[in-house]
Amino acid sequence: MCRRVAPALPPTSTSGRTIHELASRLRRLPPSCGPVRLIAVDGHAGSGKSTFAAELARSLGDAPVLHLDDIASHDELFDWTARLTAQVIEPFTRGGTARYTPYDWRARHFRPPVALPPEPVVVLEGVGAGRRALRPYLARLLWMELPSGEAWARGRARDGEEQREFWDGWVGAERAHFAEDPSRPFADLLVHQGPEGYEVTSGPAVTAGTDHSVTHGDGPSAMC
Repeated sequence: MCRRVAPALPPTSTSGRTIHELASRLRRLPPSCGPVRLIAVDGHAGSGKSTFAAELARSLGDAPVLHLDDIASHDELFDWTARLTAQVIEPFTRGGTARYTPYDWRARHFRPPVALPPEPVVVLEGVGAGRRALRPYLARLLWMELPSGEAWARGRARDGEEQREFWDGWVGAERAHFAEDPSRPFADLLVHQGPEGYEVTSGPAVTAGTDHSVTHGDGPSAMC
């Protein structure tokens, strides 16, 4: 166990170069969860996490992406920490293969287990990926820098009228979650999406000069 301090990152503005440089930095990090460098991509629902995580994963050599949509459920929008810990975090800390049960949002039940090997880098994407219970196991926490109102409007437009009732309930649940367990103040990096791509800058955890998390590892460090 040791402290994790992220160096300040100068901003870049060309999407391909930004993500390539970021991926190179992330690959060089010490493992944070057993042999895995667990990279969290958090932000408000509708902020573009899934799209960014997919691009980042490709730049990381097709690293696996675990979507928190597969861990959460209608009955547990945010109360899924124990399931994620048992199915993913604990196996990774032992160097083993994780087996999680993806939730089917249409059928409203969990599907058979899916294997997730302890690859050198795994991207964890979804609202709440940077929650306090997970931060000790993260190599880096990235936050999609988009205000909640704008992100939710994008999400509602994306999902259409069919999901209107779900969004009405989701917004209140997300507000309550981040009020009690905020992620952004502990982000190592902020991801800004612009018309020509992404810009990545140092996050509050770096600019404040404060190390907010402890990382566990075998080496010298550790929804929408």
